[in-house]
Amino acid sequence: MKTIKNILLAGIFLVGGAAMSQNEDEKPVFENQGDLIKGTFYYEDGSVRQEGTYKDGRLHGEWISYNQDGKKTAIANYENGKKSGKWFFWSEDKLTEVDYQNSVIASVNSWKSDSSLVSNQ
Repeated sequence: MKTIKNILLAGIFLVGGAAMSQNEDEKPVFENQGDLIKGTFYYEDGSVRQEGTYKDGRLHGEWISYNQDGKKTAIANYENGKKSGKWFFWSEDKLTEVDYQNSVIASVNSWKSDSSLVSNQ
């Protein structure tokens, strides 16, 4: 249960916190892509922190978060502002997969870097 809470908190901070923590010099960039708007958020050094798309003002599609070295730390999916599908979170020693159905966690799986299953809920 503690793992699920940690994952939820990480997801909230990754997706929601990026926009609020922007340095005035490194403002997000928004680009039209058909019926979607792509948002790219940056670290102070100019490297990409997070990128994803909006549809009708709501998170929609794939969102990817990166650390300052450019390595992926999370991939999230949204459908019209609701969490959907598989989300992935990388840390130094494990990969965590969270599966959402109807914007609610359906399952959580984690693997250590040696590929052994850590937990399956």
